Amino acid sequence: MSRIANAPVRVPEKVEVKIEPDTIRVTGPQGELEQPVHPRVRIEEEEGALRFRPTDTSRKSVAFAGTMRSLVNNMVTGVNEGFERRLEINGVGYRADAKGQTLNLQLGFSHPVAYEIPEGVSVSVEGNAVVVRGASKEAVGQVAADIRSYRPPEPYKGKGIRLADERIIRKEAKKK
Repeated sequence: MSRIANAPVRVPEKVEVKIEPDTIRVTGPQGELEQPVHPRVRIEEEEGALRFRPTDTSRKSVAFAGTMRSLVNNMVTGVNEGFERRLEINGVGYRADAKGQTLNLQLGFSHPVAYEIPEGVSVSVEGNAVVVRGASKEAVGQVAADIRSYRPPEPYKGKGIRLADERIIRKEAKKK
């Protein structure tokens, strides 16, 4: 059984939480996020913390309570501090350039790749690194995955786009 839901989510002073019957809205310095609340979970606010309780004792309800607790914890962290993912571009002639809401990538194709950056996420280029920032952990991770999917790292030379903390297992070239 999940014990994640037993841990309360501490709400910092700068963050405001509004619990409605079917949604929860979290507002902070980095922005505002909204999440639907599962019908099998009750959210209670007490003494600057949020507690998550399943509506019944079934395994699914306890699991949903743990999931809701993790989602709301990520929302509180996101609107307070924000999330960041770093991508590294490796390869001769591989470049990135961010202009407005578009990320232009030169990845060895016959054409440049233009990626439209979604609302709520910002992308900056620092040397050969692309930094994705935002309040929503889900949105930041999805944008990083979308950018990586244009040219995943290959195992022989390591060329491509990889996450900064990703480890590429290299293969040896053919031998005679």
